[in-house]
Amino acid sequence: MTPSVDPALSTGRLNPRIDPMRPVPYRVVSNERETHDTFTLSLTAVEDPLPREAPGQFNMLWAWGLGESPISFSAVPHSGQLVHTIRDVGPVTHKLWGLQPGAFVGARGPFGVGWPIESARGRDVVLIAGGIGLAPLRPVIHAILADRSAFGEVTLVVGARRVHDLVFRRELDHWRLERQINVRVTVDHPCSHWTGSVGIVSHELRRVAVDGDNTVAMVCGPEVMMRFVSADLVGLGVSPDQIAVSMERNMQCGIGLCGHCQLGETFICADGPVFTWRRAGPLMEVREL
Repeated sequence: MTPSVDPALSTGRLNPRIDPMRPVPYRVVSNERETHDTFTLSLTAVEDPLPREAPGQFNMLWAWGLGESPISFSAVPHSGQLVHTIRDVGPVTHKLWGLQPGAFVGARGPFGVGWPIESARGRDVVLIAGGIGLAPLRPVIHAILADRSAFGEVTLVVGARRVHDLVFRRELDHWRLERQINVRVTVDHPCSHWTGSVGIVSHELRRVAVDGDNTVAMVCGPEVMMRFVSADLVGLGVSPDQIAVSMERNMQCGIGLCGHCQLGETFICADGPVFTWRRAGPLMEVREL
């Protein structure tokens, strides 16, 4: 079975000059701590770079001697560098956590289908992020701000368990002060100096005025959050075809070869990781998947 792929968004997989299973060496330019367990790696190519990525796609990052892990892009800079924001949750990501500038990383990609930025032009946009789910949506925000007049009202709703779990806090403050987008941040468990909203993301979403017929929504975070938020968006009149979610289950090869991320006829790595809610919703309702 061959997974269906949008060739415009899977340049790494479909480029005949590149072996999609061969990691390309990159050098660490910087390793910046975002939170107590999250960091951002900026990488530059040692030899010919990988094809240019699109927001929502991912790379397989290789930690020499340990293996690799799928990591979405948290920025798409014009410099050609790779920028990935990563949570330290296992042997591979822990190895990447400890890398210093000058160290080497293997990368292959970019893989998968990205966010529907082009179809959002001329419409209102609602972006909803849970925890580190803000990282894959960050390039969307950058793209919108670079061409702000092409979009309608733009709202970003960000949720985290605790204040110190929020990523890109300085950038969130900057976006809020610029007032080009409506930024709403909420935490489940506040600390003594927190003056913002308290509660889960779906509760904060209910405070947002949504024009359902004219809205494109993009959602990234834990699957339970995406289920509730997507159901709320549908209740607000947003079509399931205009809600995009990012699923990143069990991806190991990136090209639909190994089958670890296969759900029925769907390969998360190749057919996604971004799906419309109309397609992803039924898959998330099956507990066995």
